[in-house]
Amino acid sequence: MFYFKHLPVTAALMAVAFAAGTAHATETVYPLTINSCGEDITFRQAPSRTVSVGQSTTEVLYLLGVADRVVGTALWIGPVLKGYEEANAKVERLADNDPSFEAVVGKKPDLVTTQFQWQIGPEGVVGTPAQFAELGIPVYTSPADCMGKDNSGGGDGVRNTVFTMDLIYQEIRDLAKIFNVQDRGEEVVADLKKREEAARAKIASANGKLSAVFWFSSAELDIDPYVAGRKGAPGYIMSALGLKNVIESDEEWPTVGWETIAKANPTVIVAGQMDRRRFPADDVAVKRKFLATDPVASIMPAVKDKHVFDMDAQAMNPTIRTIEGIETLADAISAAGLAK
Repeated sequence: MFYFKHLPVTAALMAVAFAAGTAHATETVYPLTINSCGEDITFRQAPSRTVSVGQSTTEVLYLLGVADRVVGTALWIGPVLKGYEEANAKVERLADNDPSFEAVVGKKPDLVTTQFQWQIGPEGVVGTPAQFAELGIPVYTSPADCMGKDNSGGGDGVRNTVFTMDLIYQEIRDLAKIFNVQDRGEEVVADLKKREEAARAKIASANGKLSAVFWFSSAELDIDPYVAGRKGAPGYIMSALGLKNVIESDEEWPTVGWETIAKANPTVIVAGQMDRRRFPADDVAVKRKFLATDPVASIMPAVKDKHVFDMDAQAMNPTIRTIEGIETLADAISAAGLAK
């Protein structure tokens, strides 16, 4: 509530105008043009039929309250965000992993969103933005997968600049503007920022004392694992909590041998937990068995001291779940007594 008793009339009116301006975001004016990964896409009205390829972007749409305008999804790593099970059950899942171009187009979308360029991008396994543009379908790509990142070499790409949650906040705000739900977009961003601040404060005393390695998966258990480079989402999680990443690669998910990891001696090992079963080590139980029995990994202090913590693999990707990852690791470090 604002109190204007001692303000001149003009100042009071200005204060009222300021309060009104901050209470509600500006309405979208169509036609709207948004730049997505260097390409301008234009909307003459809010989309009514969206296909979302990538769990994080799908969950952003659900958080924005536009689940009723999503007609198809694909590329799922784990369960949908809690509270959105019913909404998600009403949307057709085109594929757990890669949908076909025909399956996406068959839903007659007026917007396609993609979390990764390796799905829909210059060399996308599903298709290219140009292919969709030929059919009059705009493609919005998560800024986290193209801004400050080079995907031209294949694989998971190399980051030229450090990932921050600002890229996720940009995605939320872009989609909120496209769908004309800016107020809701700002609420989502504010909540994520508040949660991160609380998690940081929880183990602030451990700042600079701990180190970690994030193990996403392994193509085979007898070869080098996929671990997190220093510039991706796990790097942001570690930076937020004051932990050192023992992997110094700029690759998103480089393969690094266990001998090298053991020499770096991380305080904690963070193991990716997911429903996906593309590789045997996708199963976190398989990861834990390997750590307990492998001749090299099993003698690491982090394994012996039971400082192996599970984390939703979605949080290890640059997604809205990255904040959940910060919370999960902060809670685990605190419970293990490492924040003293």
